[in-house]
Amino acid sequence: MTSLNSVTREGKQTKSALNQLRHEGKIPAVVYGYGAENTSVYVAEKEFGKVIREVGRNGVIELNVDSQPVKVMVSDYQVNPLKNQITHIDFLAINMKAELTVDVTVTLIGEAAGAAEGGVVQQPLFTVSVTATPDDIPETIEVDVTSLNIGDVVTVGDLRTGRNFTINNEDDETVVSVVPPTVEEPAEDAEEGTEEAAEDQAEGNEEQTEEKAE
Repeated sequence: MTSLNSVTREGKQTKSALNQLRHEGKIPAVVYGYGAENTSVYVAEKEFGKVIREVGRNGVIELNVDSQPVKVMVSDYQVNPLKNQITHIDFLAINMKAELTVDVTVTLIGEAAGAAEGGVVQQPLFTVSVTATPDDIPETIEVDVTSLNIGDVVTVGDLRTGRNFTINNEDDETVVSVVPPTVEEPAEDAEEGTEEAAEDQAEGNEEQTEEKAE
């Protein structure tokens, strides 16, 4: 299991103190949950980034708190959008035998056969709600679309077979579909319409001229 070191934050946590930590490349965080007291800590920004790349958003981390290992998941985090920097993390201490409900990303794999015929691949569902014990929570759910032709649809119900976790979404929710290409009006018809409009305009101008002459 991937581990991450943390340091307990002591004293009053003022805004300036927290900003100083961030300036030093450290992320303020809090640990709470199963068997853990609410504890304010900080972790090294670079180390946290490395761990998340390794275990994924829903991965289990062994967080060392005061030299005691605590199994946690990232419950939430805040980001400074201007600096694209994580500014705070919530670590949830977990019971490895108890089920959790989290959102898991749906990833499409391959190129749909229908796309080669002009079909358009549409993915209306990018995440699904999953319930499982921490060890069984997938980092992502992959959907192979290579065999999909125009008109084919994959629903949530199609994803349930052979899983060691529960997907909480409704069976009939569409995950991905291949729809026919949009049919554009032929150029010939468009030209004919332009010519007809020009003729109508010319006729109208002639009628106005005749009326004035009378």
